[in-house]
Amino acid sequence: MSHKSRAVVLGGSIAGLFAARVLAEAYDEVLVVDRDELVGVHGPRRGRPQSRHINAMHVRGRVVMEELFPGITDELVADQCPTGDFVGSVRWYFQGKPVKREDIGFIAVPATAPVMERHIRERTQALPNVVFLERRDIVALEMSADRRRVTGVRVRHLVDGAQEEVVRADLVVDATGRGSRTPVWLEEMGYPRVEEERKKVGLGYVTQHYEIDGDPLDGDLAIIPVASPDLPRGAIFTKTDNGKYELTAYGLQGDHPPTDQEGFFAFVKSLAAPHIHDAVRDARPLDEPVPFRYPTTVRRRYERMSRFPEGLLVTGDAVTSFNPVYAQGMTVAALSALIMRDHVYAGSAPRPLDYFRDLASNVIDPPWDMTNVVDLSFPGVDGERTLKVRMQQAYLNLVQAAATRDVKVTTAYMRAAGMLDRPEALMRPAMVLRVLLGAVFNRGEPVRDVPRQVAARSV
Repeated sequence: MSHKSRAVVLGGSIAGLFAARVLAEAYDEVLVVDRDELVGVHGPRRGRPQSRHINAMHVRGRVVMEELFPGITDELVADQCPTGDFVGSVRWYFQGKPVKREDIGFIAVPATAPVMERHIRERTQALPNVVFLERRDIVALEMSADRRRVTGVRVRHLVDGAQEEVVRADLVVDATGRGSRTPVWLEEMGYPRVEEERKKVGLGYVTQHYEIDGDPLDGDLAIIPVASPDLPRGAIFTKTDNGKYELTAYGLQGDHPPTDQEGFFAFVKSLAAPHIHDAVRDARPLDEPVPFRYPTTVRRRYERMSRFPEGLLVTGDAVTSFNPVYAQGMTVAALSALIMRDHVYAGSAPRPLDYFRDLASNVIDPPWDMTNVVDLSFPGVDGERTLKVRMQQAYLNLVQAAATRDVKVTTAYMRAAGMLDRPEALMRPAMVLRVLLGAVFNRGEPVRDVPRQVAARSV
């Protein structure tokens, strides 16, 4: 571009920050617009209600984050965030049973949401051509006269009597989350309605933080009992930054944890992992139990639109809002930034529909399909259970059963869940044989949960 090129990112979310990072390589100036105050903020913020809850990032997301911001993992560790192996340091429970585990060479860094976001934001802010426009309400998109191109965005400063202003841009990226107004704006401009897929999961979760003397995890990093149709309750209990422990307990299909302390502990006691209740019942709470409700997943099928305005892209939860219990949002946001980088290199104008098709096939489809199979295993979740879905559910049950006996099955499954490998890796002939043998032997005696330090001593 011969003039000074500018990209505007709507939303200072994790997805918006990753987008700003890659756009800074291609545009002379990148503006990040948000309703909240962002710069210098260390705690939870109003625009991100989930910032008081578990902030999990899959292995692939952390790898991409490190690629985009070299050294950020070390910075998180220096900020008193613990680390451990994504599989070997975590006590995973499938179908109510602990799985066999081994180190896979990829670490997890369980920072709380405000700490993780602050580090990514500060690294983005340090880029010389990135500017944050805070306390701005996003009013509407600016369009060319023929409505074929987005030319900017209208914003209003959140002070009394403030006038609207137009921020001109060569590219606008919507990273405003699942409440994105892009579908409404497109219809107002004469574009077709974007097709949406919604699935009612009825998720509710409650989070609390603690101080605990000693190490209730015996050298491990976290305990994660995963909800199943037999017990639609689960949790993530983990060490986190500054010596704190963080617990998020959840329930599906309306079976939500209560927010009173006694009721919350009773809910935790009902989980498949008894060690969690043992750890928190005598802990010192640092805050009150905080609830969050997530009724439906949402996927907007921009890749199926027949036409779309130039100069506009969408990313993160504004495209697909996954069931949060699978912790895919930040990883998908990071991978989406890499796709965006491929389509805006050297400041060239991206072709939106090419971007959306690339995003769908290479980033969104694998985790969306995998989690759809799991969601539909819960009888109360509405959705079409095709023969293919039922077969996938049957095989997934065998995989999870085998994982309680065969550490290689656990590793293969967690690599797929951690988005290091595509789900098809679980269907390789050698793995199918291990799964079938492991599932058969799983019918024997019950499996005991053994902390890693105890297991190491016994060996």
